[in-house]
Amino acid sequence: MKTLIIAEAGVNHNGNIEIAKQLIRVAADAGADIVKFQSFKTESSISKNAPKANYQIAATGMADNQYEMVKNLELSAGEHAELIDECHRAGITFLSTAFDTESFDMLMEFGLSHVKIPSGEITNLPLIRHLSSSGKPIILSTGMASLAEVESAIDLIETSGTPRERITLLHCTTEYPAPVDEVNLRAMVTMKQTFNLNVGYSDHTTGIEVSIAAAALGASVIEKHFTLSRKMKGPDHEASLEPNELTALVSSIRNVERALGDGLKRTTPSEEKNKVIARKSIVAIKDIAEGELFDADNIGTKRPSIGLSPMLWDLVLGLPARRAFKVDEPIEL
Repeated sequence: MKTLIIAEAGVNHNGNIEIAKQLIRVAADAGADIVKFQSFKTESSISKNAPKANYQIAATGMADNQYEMVKNLELSAGEHAELIDECHRAGITFLSTAFDTESFDMLMEFGLSHVKIPSGEITNLPLIRHLSSSGKPIILSTGMASLAEVESAIDLIETSGTPRERITLLHCTTEYPAPVDEVNLRAMVTMKQTFNLNVGYSDHTTGIEVSIAAAALGASVIEKHFTLSRKMKGPDHEASLEPNELTALVSSIRNVERALGDGLKRTTPSEEKNKVIARKSIVAIKDIAEGELFDADNIGTKRPSIGLSPMLWDLVLGLPARRAFKVDEPIEL
């Protein structure tokens, strides 16, 4: 199964359309399947007295409120159209997370293939109901949520118009960057077993190893923030990959996919040629006369595997030699 890799540009364009286009090209060059942005009307999503999170204050160097920070990161409908055109040119799929109904309706006019519900909206009944009415495949991030809250969101999505089989759950730790000891990747497996749905991982840790581990555990989707440079000012740059790291992540996940295989235990084509070299045969460990009985003093096992298998050892012991054997000669019956 191929892992869907979402390169999360998010708001790392800093409100600059040209930076956003550069991010699209970086994601395409890295081999990601999807590049994802965030779509919102600040007035509809954030109150003017909403405080910043600690990581946002640290990343921006300012203690102003969320509203002022986010307002500068809005993209207009026209800019969305420009980015979608840029994705077509770059050969990568465009996706964006909607944080309000107006933004979602705009995105639907552009014909997006998937709906992404972010962790912060998992308890937002009216928004989930509106997003689910499209019936399109939904990717639901579950950061900060309990298993019961995830179940409630799944039920709401289903009753609002999206079939259960079109839901993918992303395990997530909503901190930037996320502490590795709070990742708990096994929770992703727990959700798969509990809800019998496709699962994936939205990675806010630094580095790429946790995403690679998630792919090895069966993630069908990996989402990872990236930026042109972690030195840029903005709320999410510090917890994002730089271009060369994004390329390494995609390459590593593709290698993991190939390594996972189909689960059948069998000799591989490349192993076949090594069998004769690595395995052993029953051989004479001293000269043996014709008629002499085989025992542990005159036979042993040595490479290569060109004679009797050592698995026949008990059968050979006690039999008379049909002819004479020299030291290291394979035993024949």
